Amino acid sequence: MISSHHLTKSVPSHEGVLHILRDVSFSIDKGESVAIVGASGSGKTTLLSLLAGLDTPSSGTVHLNGTEITALDEDQRAAVRADNVGFVFQSFQLLPSLTALENVMLPAELKRLENPTELAQHYLQRVGLADRVTHYPRQLSGGEQQRVAIARAFASHAPILFADEPTGNLDARTGAKVIDLLFELNQEQDRTLVLVTHEQRLADRCGRVIELSAGAVVADQSQIV
Repeated sequence: MISSHHLTKSVPSHEGVLHILRDVSFSIDKGESVAIVGASGSGKTTLLSLLAGLDTPSSGTVHLNGTEITALDEDQRAAVRADNVGFVFQSFQLLPSLTALENVMLPAELKRLENPTELAQHYLQRVGLADRVTHYPRQLSGGEQQRVAIARAFASHAPILFADEPTGNLDARTGAKVIDLLFELNQEQDRTLVLVTHEQRLADRCGRVIELSAGAVVADQSQIV
């Protein structure tokens, strides 16, 4: 489903070349839930961006659902993402000019899925926001905005979900509810889930934890959940 081979990422800096990722190799199978953890600056978000085709490596390859995305240009990578990937971001990334319903409908419409309105309504109901469908992001709390983002990711019917610090902007109680919802929906839909987190409670819910330190994989462990 997802694999990286000898992945590196380096950028120039005033002090010389900065090595963000160093020779990262692993594979993720269909249906796995994987947490990428590590200290700030360890390369977690960069790795997620490379796996999703949002960025390109300095060397190495990434295969996403059978396609070597590192061999593609930006337009081609965007097409692969549209077919295969849903995102849940720390900053929600909702379009402010669209209602909750319209935000959730958008990926379904872009993929030309049948009945995008009904699909969006279904997932907004699943995340407990059936009474907020006509609200704009500015009218929603942080927890509600993140639930809209989760509904949008699942409504895309993408086989792979990437989440970057999905509870980072939420208080502990709201974050716990969002975590429960994310894993409940993921288990129902049998999606492949890859998330970056600094929260142990979130990593503990995953079937596997990959730890980065100074851009290198220092641990890769399966766990009982």
